Amino acid sequence: MADWQNPAYSIDLVLVIDATGSMASLIDSVKSRALSLHEDLAAHITGADKAIASLRVRVIAFRDFYADKASDSLVASGFFTLPDERAGFAKFVSDIRATGGGDEPETGLEGLATAIRSPWAGTGAEQRQVIVVWTDASAHPLEKKEGAKPAGYPAGMPASLGELTELWNGGSRHVHPAWKRLLLIAPDVHPWTYLAENWDATVHYPSKAGQGLRDTDYDGVLAAIAQEAQDSPRPARTGQAAPPDEPPPGDTGAGPAGTHERRPRGSRWPWRRTP
Repeated sequence: MADWQNPAYSIDLVLVIDATGSMASLIDSVKSRALSLHEDLAAHITGADKAIASLRVRVIAFRDFYADKASDSLVASGFFTLPDERAGFAKFVSDIRATGGGDEPETGLEGLATAIRSPWAGTGAEQRQVIVVWTDASAHPLEKKEGAKPAGYPAGMPASLGELTELWNGGSRHVHPAWKRLLLIAPDVHPWTYLAENWDATVHYPSKAGQGLRDTDYDGVLAAIAQEAQDSPRPARTGQAAPPDEPPPGDTGAGPAGTHERRPRGSRWPWRRTP
């Protein structure tokens, strides 16, 4: 049994993946490594003389409720316990196709809200609730078309970025303040920049807008997930800014490639492929 010097982590991991047409390269990487996710992640953790006591993984694929069929715009699995349910996990991932989305932005905030409300495990030593968002696009505001949402839009979604922030920061019943972690692999644009600067336990690794995360190294992402799982809880943020109702002017994420290249907040680039 692991002791305090060699802790064993009980990890619930939710992968929130932009499944629009530009994201084929990233989705192919996830598919090709799905069967070995447990072993791959364990290798990064055990390298620090620690271990995984349990690993459950959920996948949420999002596109755009305002451009795609509702049935394609948000597809979520339950939790798969790995390695025992690796075949079911691999099958779910293999069925994801990079398609649709129309023009950006996408409905990524709806995918994130679904992740926050996951049926997390409620017990376990060194429990972790880790959400990873992968996208190369900005997101529609949750306030869009208030009162006139597209047919099939999920009931009960947060009505604003403020409500979504309260789900994460506000000590809700959905996530544990000491267990939660959020990794944003997303462009340096609204709303991801607001989340990075104002949400608790959040790290942002800016991606290049519109390029499908083609320069993302999957092993580097696993290393970052492992690092977040092992980190001690961060203190809650104080004095966060009020969420804007709309993105700042010009902050759409649709700029030229390479224009969103600020260093990641609180970390290094662990997954940039060398040209």
